[in-house]
Amino acid sequence: MSTENSSLVYGQACDSSECPIVVSKCDYPAACNAMETLLHHQDLLHTLTFHEIMSSLRSRQVAIHLGPRLSTLLSVGCPASSLHKEYSGLECTVEVVKGVEDAVNHINTYGSSHTDTIVTEDASAAREFIEGVDSACVFHNASTRFADGYRFGLGAEVGITTGRVHARGPVGMEGLTTTKWVLYGEGHVVHDFEPSGSLQYIHKPLDLIEGGGGRGTYH
Repeated sequence: MSTENSSLVYGQACDSSECPIVVSKCDYPAACNAMETLLHHQDLLHTLTFHEIMSSLRSRQVAIHLGPRLSTLLSVGCPASSLHKEYSGLECTVEVVKGVEDAVNHINTYGSSHTDTIVTEDASAAREFIEGVDSACVFHNASTRFADGYRFGLGAEVGITTGRVHARGPVGMEGLTTTKWVLYGEGHVVHDFEPSGSLQYIHKPLDLIEGGGGRGTYH
């Protein structure tokens, strides 16, 4: 598993301090599925949405490191030393992008192929993001903290890999396949599924949906 830039979030919308963007960083900052880079659409830079997200992060003592583009537009915050950086603490890089395609290119260039999520109400943008990001886990409107073997119904997690070829020795057809986990949420965060939360994991098989045109379980 790469030790750099475990999880990236591309945000187009977020309207509460408990939104997936903030929880992805602050729920457990040292986890491998915690957010390390936040990408904002450039059109949101001087909006209330951007201000609220940044304020929520700072109120939780998150140190903001500005990407090369954002550092030329804002004077608050220090430049990021690397776009590959994994902080493993209450720090993250924040950068602006021109749109979904730019976000996907950034993630595929600087990410670790671990977990990435898009927070948006635009279904078309979410579809483009999910199909374009080449990572093991790609989510829509859900915290990156859901990338976990137990939460996926796999039992106890013994490890995680971002590789694409995992078999050694004699290999049959199954050994030539790999997986990409796609999760659709509605602003869900892991707190919702704790013992005191309002939701619970069901862990039951879902009907398979051929192709990539709808929601469900794919193969």
